[in-house]
Amino acid sequence: MQPRSHVSACCIAKSHSSAESLDRLYPPVAPTRPPRKRTTSQCKSEPPLLRTSKRTIYTAGRPPWYNEHGAQSKEAFVIGLGGGSASGKTTVARMIIEALDVPWVVLLSMDSFYKVLTKQQQEQAAHNDFNFDHPDAFDFDLIIATLKKLKQGKSVKIPIYDFTTHSRKKEWKTLYGANVIIFEGIMAFADKELLKLLDLKIFVDTDSDIRLVRRLRRDISERGRDIEGVIKQYNKFVKPAFDQYIQPTLRLADIVVPRGSGNTVAIDLIVQHVHSQLEERKLRWDMAALASAHQCHPLPRTLSVLKSTPQVRGMHTIIRNKETSRDEFIFYSKRLMRLLIEHALSFLPFQSCTVQTPQGQDYEGRTFSGKQITGVSILRAGETMEPALRAVCKDVRIGTILIQTNCYTGEPELHYLRLPKDISEDHVILMDCTVSTGAAAMMAVRVLLDHDVPEDKIFLLSLLMAEMGVHSVAYAFPQVKIITTAVDKKVNDLFRIIPGIGNFGDRYFGTDAPPDWSDDEDTLST
Repeated sequence: MQPRSHVSACCIAKSHSSAESLDRLYPPVAPTRPPRKRTTSQCKSEPPLLRTSKRTIYTAGRPPWYNEHGAQSKEAFVIGLGGGSASGKTTVARMIIEALDVPWVVLLSMDSFYKVLTKQQQEQAAHNDFNFDHPDAFDFDLIIATLKKLKQGKSVKIPIYDFTTHSRKKEWKTLYGANVIIFEGIMAFADKELLKLLDLKIFVDTDSDIRLVRRLRRDISERGRDIEGVIKQYNKFVKPAFDQYIQPTLRLADIVVPRGSGNTVAIDLIVQHVHSQLEERKLRWDMAALASAHQCHPLPRTLSVLKSTPQVRGMHTIIRNKETSRDEFIFYSKRLMRLLIEHALSFLPFQSCTVQTPQGQDYEGRTFSGKQITGVSILRAGETMEPALRAVCKDVRIGTILIQTNCYTGEPELHYLRLPKDISEDHVILMDCTVSTGAAAMMAVRVLLDHDVPEDKIFLLSLLMAEMGVHSVAYAFPQVKIITTAVDKKVNDLFRIIPGIGNFGDRYFGTDAPPDWSDDEDTLST
C-alpha cells in the first residue's frame, strides 16, 4: 500500500473523514465562472437484467423477504461509486454485480435525480447555459429518501429524467430493496447525509487523458460533435468541475480504484469484502420462523379454492396416490388444470353487452372488459398448465420464467425470463403447479411488477398450495388473487407440502429426482 497521495496501487483503503472535511465539498461558486453546457451521458432505459456466463442476475430488486414479525431483519449493503465523468463507474458497477453472484442487486444512477427546473432554468438549459455538473443540480433530498427506503427493503419510485427536454417525465420507475445496492454518480460523495447511508465508498480514479478520449469517442459518435468542440467543452467546463467538486471527494473514499474497469485485482478485493459483509449481516429468508408465524392464522380473502366437489376430491385422490401410473397422473392433472383455469377466469372483469341472436332477438350478456390475457408459467412444472390455458383462452400470449433455488443460500434465483411485449396492459395468469414456501411465486410476482403489471391484475394459479405459501404471497402482495384447487396445512422440515402431491415435475415428465430434492416446484432445480 502506498501513501495517500499515490493512486497507482490496486486499492487504497482509508478511514472516514471528519465532518469538517465534508464542509469543503461546498466551495462558493465564483460569480464570473461561465456556466457549462450539458455534457453528461443521457440515461438510457435498460432491462433490469445482467446476463453472465453462468446465469441471469436480476438488477431491479428482490422479493420482500421478511421475518416472522413482518419486517426485514437486516438492512441492505449499499456501495457508493464516485468518480469523474467517463471514468468507468457504470462498467465497474456491472463487474462488481457479476462477480458478487448474489440473487438481488439494485443499480441506482444519480442521473435519475436531476432537479425539476424552473421556467428560467428551462430556458437556460435550452440554450445550454445551465450548469448540470454543480451539486445544486441534483435533488439530494430525494436521493437520500430513496436510499433509506431501499435499505429497508421497501419499494421506491424513481423519476425518469428526459435529457432532451431537461425535465422529469410523468412516468416513474419502481425499484425494490435488495441484498446489495450500488449507487453511482459524479456527486455520489457530495452530501453529508448521503455519505451516512453508504456502507462502502469507492472512488473510480481514471487518468484524465483516458476520460477525455472516452468523451471524444462518445460525443463524436453519439452526439455528432466535432473534435474541436468536444476539447473546448472539456477544457472549459468538464475539467474545472472535476477539479472543484469531484476530485476532492477522493479523500472520503474507503477504497480507490485506479484505472477503473481495467483494475480487476481491485474489483476482486472489493467483491471479497462485500461477501464478508453479507455473511455477517446474514441476509437470508428465515423460512422456518415464517412457517411457524403463519400457524393458526385465517386464510386471506384474496385466496379462492375450487369447490371440493366429489369429482374434484376424486381427482385429488388419484393424483396424490403414489401408486398412480404416470399416464393417469397426467390425465387427471390436466382435468384439474382445466377446471382451475376456468374457475380463475370468473374473476376477470366483465361488462354488460347486448348481442343479437340468429332469431333476431336481443340477448343481454357479458363480455371481457380487459385488453388481453397473458399466461406466464414458472418453469418447469408451470408449463404443464399452458395447454389448458390455451384451450379456454383464444389467442392467449404466453411468457416463461425460470427460477432455481441457490443450494447454498436457500433463496430463489432468476435464470431465464421471456415476457410478451406490453404485458403491463394485460391481465396476467401466473402458473405454478405447487406452492410450498411461496418463494418462487413471490419472485415471479415481483418480476411482473417490475414490468409494470398492476398488482391487482395478477392471478396466481396452482394445483396445490401450502398454507405457508398462501400467507407469504398474500402478505407481500395483498392485491394478487390466489387461486388453487386445494390447500394443505403443513410443510415438513424440508419444506415439502404435507400430505402433498410429491414432486409434480418428476411425476409428470417421468424423471427421477435425487432423494434430497423437494416436492415443491418453488425449490425445484431444473
